[in-house]
Amino acid sequence: MDQLTIIQPDDWHLHLRDEGALATTVPAAARCFGRGIVMPNLVPPVRNVAAATAYRERILAARPENSEWQPLMVLYLTDNTSADDIRAAHACAFVHACKYYPAGATTNSDSGVTDLERLDEVFETMQELGVVLQMHGEVTDPDIDIFDREAVFIDRHLVRIREKFPALKMVLEHITTEQGATFVRNSEGPLAASITPQHLLYNRNDMLVGGIRPHLFCLPILKRNRHQTALIEAATSGDSRFFLGTDSAPHPRHAKENACGCAGCYSHHAAIELYAEAFDRAGALHQLEGFASRYGADFYNLAYNRRKITLNRDPWTVPERIDYDGGELIPLAAGQALNWRLQN
Repeated sequence: MDQLTIIQPDDWHLHLRDEGALATTVPAAARCFGRGIVMPNLVPPVRNVAAATAYRERILAARPENSEWQPLMVLYLTDNTSADDIRAAHACAFVHACKYYPAGATTNSDSGVTDLERLDEVFETMQELGVVLQMHGEVTDPDIDIFDREAVFIDRHLVRIREKFPALKMVLEHITTEQGATFVRNSEGPLAASITPQHLLYNRNDMLVGGIRPHLFCLPILKRNRHQTALIEAATSGDSRFFLGTDSAPHPRHAKENACGCAGCYSHHAAIELYAEAFDRAGALHQLEGFASRYGADFYNLAYNRRKITLNRDPWTVPERIDYDGGELIPLAAGQALNWRLQN
């Protein structure tokens, strides 16, 4: 197969940042996607509909002329989020989910939740109204190995939440482990998971063997090869509970190549091409459209995009760097060859 045409995909997990960064991130998001679920972990975070409205306006101001790409907004859950906040989100046409971050789990997550049980009233309201809960599924206890955070979260928290709120629509964001894929596959009720291109294409050896590669450092962190294999199997299986979410997260080069480097991989420069690479290697290009274009829309109860996109087998080399907010960033797969290219 040398050409693949699919329904225009959506990104169900992305970071656009704010202010000057939007000049880079918004056009990149609009390059191949029809819609994108925009993460709310700004400083300060997007806690309510008023903040989401203002952020959305800044995003749309950076959207390329004649682009139809739409940002889908998310509220950031805190210890002080109320049921009234959830009702306001449900009433807002452009807020599509609420996001749980454990405090300190990732970039700008210091305002995250310190005790999940304090949100039970919020979860009850979300279940009642059908508001989607997006879970950053990690624990942050200092005594838990960073490679075990997701598995421990599932055992310690996710099992209880699923049992107590069986009808709550939930996405386990950017799963990274065999345990995560298995839990989603074996669960009843409305539970799904997003999967990133970096966790399909790389494992922790790629990040650590032969020297530390900071531009592959993300959270949740890359895991063993067996976990990568489990994610590839889930993504390419045709199971509608698994869908595309890039977690594209830009950081300037100096913030990554640092004694305390930031976590995050930037993939929007070539997002659909990176996924096509992973699916092609797995011999599963015929499953890409469902994963990228249909399953996420189905879960969020949205219509499929009307446009289509075409990918051609046309080898090219990813640029070594990209201009970003007055500096530069190093994109995922920088300097590497990819076999698929979006047809303009």
